[in-house]
Amino acid sequence: MNMKTVLLIGVGRFGRHAAVQLSKLGHQVMAVDIDEARVNDIVPFVTGAQIGDSTNEAFLRSLGVKNFDLCIVAISGDFQSSLETTSLLKDLGASCVIARAERDVQAKFLLKNGADHIVYPEKEMARWTAVRYTGDHIMDYIELDERHAIFEVKVPEAWLGKTVGALDVRKRYGINILALKRGGISNFTVTPDTMLSGDTTLLALGELGALRKCFKI
Repeated sequence: MNMKTVLLIGVGRFGRHAAVQLSKLGHQVMAVDIDEARVNDIVPFVTGAQIGDSTNEAFLRSLGVKNFDLCIVAISGDFQSSLETTSLLKDLGASCVIARAERDVQAKFLLKNGADHIVYPEKEMARWTAVRYTGDHIMDYIELDERHAIFEVKVPEAWLGKTVGALDVRKRYGINILALKRGGISNFTVTPDTMLSGDTTLLALGELGALRKCFKI
């Protein structure tokens, strides 16, 4: 993964989590917020931090927007400021702007005003929670696009003691077993001779419909 320079505007709950994770991944993060307390709180986790109003063109210009690989607008609770910031970033030459939205109507306005991509933290987390906790055998879930996903599931009882090759899940169900996970450690060396046991979980990739049918999700 190549290191990127990121301008993160808004370090409320979502922005703070994003800043910490980006830093853990080795990216250089400049965090900006109008609230001094929030900026002081994020300082230990980021490369740099600034207190300022992102709807002020002179302030944004002083940050050198063009020099960042990625600009993330994570402002919460003030859509007008989010919209103005997104528009100003593009006007100042930002190469890629990702904006946070709470509703589809917000996303439409943000896209029209220059956002390159939209994220829905609450919507995406709600979807993950609904899927994750409606089945006792589902341990995790990553949606790749509208049709495909990766599920971490308990090994179905009927599969216990059988090999991956004997089950032939790719042909029978149209899914791929990417890895087996035991004790929190993933093993991606899955062969036709790999035996399935009750102390492991599966990381399975496929179309949502096939995964739901196969694992009764």
